[in-house]
Amino acid sequence: MKTLKALTPEQVDGPTKEVFAAIKQKVGMVPNLYAAIGNSPELLKGFLDFSATLEGGVFSAKENEAIALAVSQENGCNYCLSAHSLMGKMAGLSSEEMMDIRTGEISDPKMNALITLAAQLTVNRGKASDQAINNFLAQGYSHKAYTELIGMVVLRSFTNYMFSNGDFEIDFPKAVALEELEVA
Repeated sequence: MKTLKALTPEQVDGPTKEVFAAIKQKVGMVPNLYAAIGNSPELLKGFLDFSATLEGGVFSAKENEAIALAVSQENGCNYCLSAHSLMGKMAGLSSEEMMDIRTGEISDPKMNALITLAAQLTVNRGKASDQAINNFLAQGYSHKAYTELIGMVVLRSFTNYMFSNGDFEIDFPKAVALEELEVA
């Protein structure tokens, strides 16, 4: 049973109301996912801080969105696929690149190493093959990047899990399901 509801601004006060106002000012709305995380003001603040810290790390905006798409695809999170398809476009990823990321078939060797490792860490609960790790490092990523990638996988898995346990609508243009493309 999905029980985590997206709170409205009228349902919150104090620190949560302030965080909601800051989110709305920054992105023009309070996404339902954030409004559901707002059931715990401490968690919402920690999530936003952790997210901002990692987004300021070694990965580019395109790489951050590629990680989010790869993790969300593996976890089957339609909310996050929809949100990060929009953000991926804003970061400069083409629709074709995003579909290639989601299918794990991107031709760029460096991006492929990144999403392969992200997908393995997701599917295997934090474990990846030596081959995926070595390929990631061979493509020029550092151990710092590897550490931050683990953090990004955790961050994106968290949002995926929130949606899996949430009772709220996707408030972004819906991403096309890979299954729909295979049928067409």
